[in-house]
Amino acid sequence: MTLTPVLTDTWDAERSWTLEAYESRGGYDGLRAALGMDPGAVVQAVKDSGLRGRGGAGFPTGMKWGFLPPPDGGPRYLVVNADESEPGTCKDIPLMLASPQHLIEGIVITSYAIGCHHAFIYVRGEVLHVYRRLIKAVEEAYAAGYLGKDVQGSGFDLEVTVHAGAGAYICGEETALLDSLEGLRGQPRLKPPFPAVAGLYARPTVVNNVESIASVPGILARGADWFASMGTERSQGHGLFSLSGHVKRPGQYEAPLGITLRTLLDLAGGVRRGHELKFWTPGGSSTPLFTADHLDTPLDYESVGAAGSMLGTRALQIFDETVCVVRAVSRWTDFYAHESCGKCTPCREGTYWLKQVLHRIEAGQGQDGDLELLLDLCDNILGRAFCALGDGATSPITSSVKLFREEYQAHIDSRGCPFDPVASALFPYTPKTRPAAALAGAGAGGHR
Repeated sequence: MTLTPVLTDTWDAERSWTLEAYESRGGYDGLRAALGMDPGAVVQAVKDSGLRGRGGAGFPTGMKWGFLPPPDGGPRYLVVNADESEPGTCKDIPLMLASPQHLIEGIVITSYAIGCHHAFIYVRGEVLHVYRRLIKAVEEAYAAGYLGKDVQGSGFDLEVTVHAGAGAYICGEETALLDSLEGLRGQPRLKPPFPAVAGLYARPTVVNNVESIASVPGILARGADWFASMGTERSQGHGLFSLSGHVKRPGQYEAPLGITLRTLLDLAGGVRRGHELKFWTPGGSSTPLFTADHLDTPLDYESVGAAGSMLGTRALQIFDETVCVVRAVSRWTDFYAHESCGKCTPCREGTYWLKQVLHRIEAGQGQDGDLELLLDLCDNILGRAFCALGDGATSPITSSVKLFREEYQAHIDSRGCPFDPVASALFPYTPKTRPAAALAGAGAGGHR
């Protein structure tokens, strides 16, 4: 299986972020094709392509557009979720930095398809360089007639507003994002009603991820069959896989869904020399952990789900055997506790206590029964929180305890972290041996 540079096709061009560079590689051909079609036909083309949301949930994009009620004469909106905040997730920001016109063309096509005349890009405020680049790209699109009144002589009008958030992870949740966009405190709304019925300013609204919208131009320019020919039967198309951590060549690898980590590691030069893969995340820190046993799991929604995790945002964080899993999970939990909006008790109180218990285990003050306490706390959060933040906070804990329980227990038994040089000298710790087949697999193909 080879890489498929579609969204990344222009990244090697000189000044790739400019409209000129984008048009030289066929940019806006998809828009011209869409404007010659009925809006309903554009929606159908996206449905036929099999494009699923690239923001984590994997919900079919065309179906989401189809949830909008019939036009009633009032406004309807498109909101692009560019508030990329998940630890380990780093695909939308480089996409907007290297090729913002991909996103803008997708916005125009999507807006035309759903009958929207004002679209918003909600971008994370800390990435000021990306915010400035988006502003400049929108200005270029206006000047070229791709935005504004009578887009390309079609009679279709579209305004685009780039809005900078204040840097809250919770605003990646679509309804919290809408509240923030309206000038309110960013907290999740009770659903129903869903945004498709009552979203921004209580009007029908489509909220899509950056990569989802940026994938639309290729479908219109090359056809739904072209897009559907990549990936797997139920997870179709191409996607950005973000490799970070203990890998020789970290970065963005655009490939068909269904590629395996083993293949991606081969392309990325493998795990750093002299070390072996210990654990990794298939979709960011809020997805259950995988180990070397999962190197050949196809990275599509169904296969990853069947193996016990979630594909999420395809943020593949690679950790070798030098990493303390308790410390890594504790740091992620610190993040979730800090970013909890406090609206619901399970998440507000639960993440706080998860943080306290993990801190004492890692500091050598763990007690017998702490692992059961951790799992009990997770059980009281999972499925009971107002939004997915609470559920996501439990995933790395429950999965790591399941996969590395002996390592957690060693922290409690040895009264400290066995990966700490002083503690390990006083309290030697030998981790449980993994199956020989798994260890052989981890080292195959230059992965050491």
